Amino acid sequence: MQPKSYHFPQWMPLPHFSPDSHLPRIVAAIARHTPSMKRVLASALLVVLVLSAGPASADPPRWAWPTPAPHALVRQYLAPATPYGPGHRGIDIATDSVEVTAPADGVVHFAGVVVDRPVLSVRHLGGLLSSFEPVSTVLVEGDAVERGQVVGTLERGHCPQQLCLHFGVRLDGEYVNPLLLLGGVPRSVLLPTRAPEL
Repeated sequence: MQPKSYHFPQWMPLPHFSPDSHLPRIVAAIARHTPSMKRVLASALLVVLVLSAGPASADPPRWAWPTPAPHALVRQYLAPATPYGPGHRGIDIATDSVEVTAPADGVVHFAGVVVDRPVLSVRHLGGLLSSFEPVSTVLVEGDAVERGQVVGTLERGHCPQQLCLHFGVRLDGEYVNPLLLLGGVPRSVLLPTRAPEL
């Protein structure tokens, strides 16, 4: 049995991440060429490109936070090992405000109740879909929204001890960590695993 080989598309290295770039299309192109490694490669590339901006970048984060500062996370994103496996497919943001704003320009994809809670989903360029819960809204499917526009009212019930928003993001149907688009993923630092030899 020979090991499986993967063929990656030819493209120029990106020296700088720009919020106006075609990042979602790049990730999707790589994912299409490597279906068995789709989630791993797409997520890894997204992390590398977002982190390449570095702390000295003058560019603002790609998306705005859907709640006002401070942005305390009650629960982090936890990618499931399999599409139907356990995990946390978004982040929970503690807030004192009931106003929820659009993180980027888009169009309402869904506004209604799922099981027992109100949910709002917004479709954005590049195959991205944001979702907010428990959020009630007067918007309907097809309504255009702009970055920073109030899109709904946060209701109680998601976090037992405090008011919090569950914020999820999908890229071409696959969940990704919303912090990658909010600029909240810290730079990775590699540490030595053993003492240097003398």
